[in-house]
Amino acid sequence: MARLNKIIIKLITAEFFFYSGWGLVAPIFAIFIIQQVEGGTIEVAAFATATFWVVKSAIQPFLANILDVIKGEKDDFRILIIGMYVAALVPFGYFFATQIWHVFALEIIRGIAMACVVPAMLGIFTRHINKGWEAFTWSVLSTGLGFAFAFTAAFGGVIASFLGFGMVFIMVGIFKLVSATVMLLTYRKIFPGERIKEE
Repeated sequence: MARLNKIIIKLITAEFFFYSGWGLVAPIFAIFIIQQVEGGTIEVAAFATATFWVVKSAIQPFLANILDVIKGEKDDFRILIIGMYVAALVPFGYFFATQIWHVFALEIIRGIAMACVVPAMLGIFTRHINKGWEAFTWSVLSTGLGFAFAFTAAFGGVIASFLGFGMVFIMVGIFKLVSATVMLLTYRKIFPGERIKEE
């Protein structure tokens, strides 16, 4: 069995908790829109989700290209942390959301934030995979995210039923803030001086 290096383990752990947050919301997002947002409908929920994906997909390749052009990993790490913190603030915005335009504004912000997180994280992750164990390492990441979504999807519905949507969004925000802060605080451990390449 392949052994994962310490950097990869830390990145997978951070990804697990970061995506666990939104996993709480994903299955009940449409219900939240219909019940809690004035004028909210299934169509609004669908277009809001589409807005997130369009924004993220449109921005991501251009940002990824910039990260590749700039040598070293410090730029990747800075963009990653900024994106994680901005994404962490979005759930708190949903706690106060009551209008349709609130939903679309938050999804645009989330799309921009995730366009920062995904290429930066995957770029760092790819560069630190042990050579020869690429498929196994990527499968561990995918499996971890799969379990994160599976567990939180179930709990999200239960929490919303007993404590309301507001508590779900607060928990999502806390999950993401903790994940981003842990990533920030472990900067030196994840990237010892010799691993940050200033080429």
